[in-house]
Amino acid sequence: MLETDKIFAGSIPENYDRYMVPLIFAPYAADLAERAASLSPDTVLEIAAGTGAVTRVLAPKLSAGARYTVTDLNQPMLDYAASRQAPDSRIEWRQADALALPFEDAAFDLVFCQFGAMFFPDRISAYRETIRVLKPGGHFLFNVWDRIEENVFANDVTNALAEMFPDDPPRFLARTPHGYHDTALIRSDLQEAGFSSITIETRAEQSRAPSPRLPAAAYCQGTLLRTEIEARGGKLDAATDHAASAIAARHGSGEVAAKLQAHIIMAAA
Repeated sequence: MLETDKIFAGSIPENYDRYMVPLIFAPYAADLAERAASLSPDTVLEIAAGTGAVTRVLAPKLSAGARYTVTDLNQPMLDYAASRQAPDSRIEWRQADALALPFEDAAFDLVFCQFGAMFFPDRISAYRETIRVLKPGGHFLFNVWDRIEENVFANDVTNALAEMFPDDPPRFLARTPHGYHDTALIRSDLQEAGFSSITIETRAEQSRAPSPRLPAAAYCQGTLLRTEIEARGGKLDAATDHAASAIAARHGSGEVAAKLQAHIIMAAA
C-alpha cells in the first residue's frame, strides 16, 4: 500500500458515500451490523468507519445503555459520517489510528471494522492494539474484500484504466482494497497478534446499478483511483466514460449487476 492510499479528502467522502455505499458496501454493512448486534455488546468500538455505512445500521440495534465509539483515521470521512448520523448521545466520534488506539486496556466488548484492515500499514500491530482494548472474551469482527477477480465491477474498471494508461496502469483497487484476500495469511496474522477461535466465512453478494455509468463513477470518482487518474494527467470524465463503456460492453447498457465477494472474520480475545 502506498502512503497516498490512505488520504480520503476533498470531494471523495461525499462521492464515496453517494456511489460506493449503495453499490458495494450496503449489503455487507447490514450483514456486519446484524452479526455485531447478535453479540449484545455494551461497549463497542468501530475502527475505520469511513462515511458511517455500518454506523447508521448498527446504532438502532444497540441497547439504550450501550456506549458506541466511532473512529476513522481520516477526519474528513469521520466528519461526513457524523453529519449523516441522527443525534445519538450513545455515540462518540473520535479521530484515531488503528495502530495507536487512544483507549485504555480492556475497554470494549466488541471491536469491529468494515473493509478497513486492508488499509492498515502494519496489520499485526493493529490487531495487537485491537486485542489490547478488548475485554477478555471480547470479539473482533471485520471484513475484507476477496481478490479483485471475484469483484467484477472493480476488475472491469481496473482493466479499462489499464487500457487508458498502459505505461503506468492505476492499480489502487487491486493493490489495496483487494490486496488482503489470502485467508491463510489473515488467520496467521490474527494468531500472531494473540487472537483465538478464528472463523472466516466467504460471502458473495450482488452489486447492482441502474446503468454502467454509476459503477464507473463510483470507482473512478469515489475512491482513490481519482487521485491516480489525475496524477497521470488523465481527465476524470474521460476515464469514467471509458470505464462505463467497458462495463456496458460486458454487462449491457441498461441496469447492470455483477458479483461481489468478501471474507467475514470473527476472532476472540
